[in-house]
Amino acid sequence: MEILIVEDEVEIAQLIQLYLEKEGFSCRHCSDGLSALQVFQEYSPDVIILDLKIPGLDGLEVCTRIRQQPSFKDPYILMLTAKGEENDRIVGLSTGADDYVVKPFSLKELVARVRALLRRMRRDGKQSQIYRTQHFVINIEQHSASRILSTNQLTRLDLTNLEFELLATFMSDPGRVWNRTQLIEKLWGSDFYGDERVVDTHIARLRKKIEPDPANPTFVKTVIGVGYKFEDQVI
Repeated sequence: MEILIVEDEVEIAQLIQLYLEKEGFSCRHCSDGLSALQVFQEYSPDVIILDLKIPGLDGLEVCTRIRQQPSFKDPYILMLTAKGEENDRIVGLSTGADDYVVKPFSLKELVARVRALLRRMRRDGKQSQIYRTQHFVINIEQHSASRILSTNQLTRLDLTNLEFELLATFMSDPGRVWNRTQLIEKLWGSDFYGDERVVDTHIARLRKKIEPDPANPTFVKTVIGVGYKFEDQVI
């Protein structure tokens, strides 16, 4: 598995790279936003460890531009943020980051997060299943999600890896109520270290892409005090 480390503090980047390579990963490193985009296109990594505060284009802009390039591999993005940057973390998730780690962090935690992302990738590769409801169809094997129009034609949904997995999880059991803990274990794994509110941010992103009115969701509904459920007729 290929990992791109985007970090302008050389000592931190070298330490991360050394530790990941010791764990058997192949890594490359760059220290600014423009270089990150160039290396991303050349290297096509599976995971990007992306510092929020880097020279040139910052991490948020890099993340946004990567998610706007559907012709390339859609990598998992793990954002590195400082302790006092909670608002930036929320914005980072809203621009397409899959997860975040707060500095200072332990290298053991970082590797655990990377392994959790890659486990999801391997798990998805072994599945061969299609979920279909009145308004949506998801093909796990082809990693495609589409909206069914009134004319019975399909229009492809532009989802990140995590948004795809979130919708697939909901469509696998329509009507089931999922709490945050269950969704985190399903999508990030049992070794997730972060804030459960990360789920809310990704739900909001998914709603913007599939709901006619995200403020009044038709499909992904909030069950107050419990969690979320997906409602659509199975066909």
